[in-house]
Formats: sequence, structure tokens, C-alpha cells
Amino acid sequence: MIALSVNLNKIALLRNSRDTSIPSVTGHARTAIDAGADGITVHPRPDQRHIRADDCRDLAPMLTVEFNIEGNPFAPARRSDRAGVSDYPGFMALVRELRPTQCTLVPDGDDQLTSDHGFDLTRQADDLAPLLEELRALGIRSSLFMDPLPEQMKIAADIGADRIELYTESYAAAAARGEEVQRASFDTYRRAAEAALEAGLGVNAGHDLNLQNLPLFRELPGLLEVSIGHALTVDALSMGFANAVRAYQAALGKA
Repeated sequence: MIALSVNLNKIALLRNSRDTSIPSVTGHARTAIDAGADGITVHPRPDQRHIRADDCRDLAPMLTVEFNIEGNPFAPARRSDRAGVSDYPGFMALVRELRPTQCTLVPDGDDQLTSDHGFDLTRQADDLAPLLEELRALGIRSSLFMDPLPEQMKIAADIGADRIELYTESYAAAAARGEEVQRASFDTYRRAAEAALEAGLGVNAGHDLNLQNLPLFRELPGLLEVSIGHALTVDALSMGFANAVRAYQAALGKA
């Protein structure tokens, strides 16, 4: 069965638009779990524009499902410029402190609106290898955010990654253009997934997956987990958060 990890960044973004504690990140985590979510994902950035370091600290002890922290492993510590918001300790320092089930490494920066590309392991493998070794020593499952490039999957395995997370924005964009274009894009991802499986990697996926494009994507060979936040939160505005979680589980083929 494909695991659904619910990304709570947009809940935190809404909270941060006011000087308030609502909506509650931990409260929505509980709602997601009660509705059947298999995991919770957060993506803390140094500018703490949405999920903050303290949100991660609040979530870690209360979760009864897998906890996935994703972000740029090279993001340094940063002092907070907002009253009542603690400093950002640096991504790897936060991971070492909290020991999540899974750590997804993503090559993003503060100047990006959202994650928009995967790692290029022809250039970055040597920098990532010691971090993957450290995650393994800490007992944390590692995942690398990757574009659907079959030729890079063996490199990911060789430097010690446990899984890759396929960046699915191009698939989502193709799906919006019609079934023929969607299936052509899906074949690109299928080839990448097959290469990952051949290299001994687990396969995750995420970014712009929604209720319309998930039914085909769930057929991806070896797909273990999808991380979904933006579309699920948007759907929750009309159907409610718990019902949205249930709808996404149904789109993954689960009752």
C-alpha cells in the first residue's frame, strides 16, 4: 500500500499570516492521523516562512505515525527577527535533535517560492555522501529529492541514499493538459522509478499531486509514499481537513 504523508506547511503559513496560534499545526496533525494519514511531513526553511523549528519540536513527541522532515541539508542556522519565534538552528542540527523517521534532502533556497528541482548528483554526490552516512548512523531513513532522470538513480544508491523522492511538478503540469500528455509524462517517471528499483532504492514522490492526477500516478512501479500538502489543504477548504485526507487515501486506492 502507498503511504500518504500529509504536509502541514500550508497550515503553518496560514497561522503565520497573523500573530496567533491558529490554525494549530499539532491539532491538524492529530486530525490527519485520526482520518487515516500514514505520516506527517514538514519542510522548515531558515526564514521560517511557514513551518518553524518549534513546530517540529512540538510534533516529534506527539506523532504516532512516521515523521518526515525535508529541507536543504546545507541550510545554516539563522537568528529569528520575529518576536516569540525561536532561532532556526540549521537543518541538519534540527534533524540531529529530533531524529525523525525519514529525512528528505531537498536542494532549495529561501529565494525559491517552493522546491522546483531535484539534486544533480553528477555535481553534488560528494557533498551529499557524508550526510547520508550520518543519517544512516542516526537510524534515520534518507531520501533524496530527484528529477525523473534514470541515469542518476544508481549514483543515489552508490552514495548511500535509502530512497529517492521524485519531484512530480512536470507530471502534474502534463496531467492538466490532457490524458495523452499525462501518460507520456507518466512513462518518464515510470522509467526513473524502474531505474531506482533496479539500483535498490525505495521510491517516494511529491509536488502538485492531487485528486485528479493521483489515480494514474499510483500505478508507478514500487511507489512507497506520496507527500501532499498544498492540494490537500486547498481541497480541505471545501470538504474539511479530515475528509480531504480520506479523499486522498481513496485516490491512492485505499478504503
